[in-house]
Order: sequence, then structure tokens, then C-alpha cells
Amino acid sequence: MSNEHLSKDQFFERLGAIGDEMIEAYGKDFAMGALVLAARFIAERKPNGEGAQSVIYTGEQRGGVGL
Repeated sequence: MSNEHLSKDQFFERLGAIGDEMIEAYGKDFAMGALVLAARFIAERKPNGEGAQSVIYTGEQRGGVGL
């Protein structure tokens, strides 16, 4: 395996750990919803990072899904 693959594997391990933590804290539905919102944010983001309003809750500012 190359270093690139090891790095990708490490990201998947971290995502799995975050998913496990969210499930333990708030349940499976919350974890799936949070990961779907994160995927939506990534998909809608323009290459230069402009124009797409975040759907991710960031402190006092909330995203564009009416949260």
C-alpha cells in the first residue's frame, strides 16, 4: 500500500470513530443525518469555497436548511 492509501484509510477510521461517538451520544438517526448534511455541504461547495451556504451548525450561525 502507498502512503496515499494509508492516509485514506486513516480518514475512514476517523469517520467511523466519529460515527460511533455520535451513535452512542444521540442515536443512529442523528449520526446518519449529520453525515448526510456533511456530504451535502461537500457536494454543494464550489471549488473556490464561495457561494454555498454551509448546512453545518457552527456556533451561533446556523446553515441553510432551516435549523
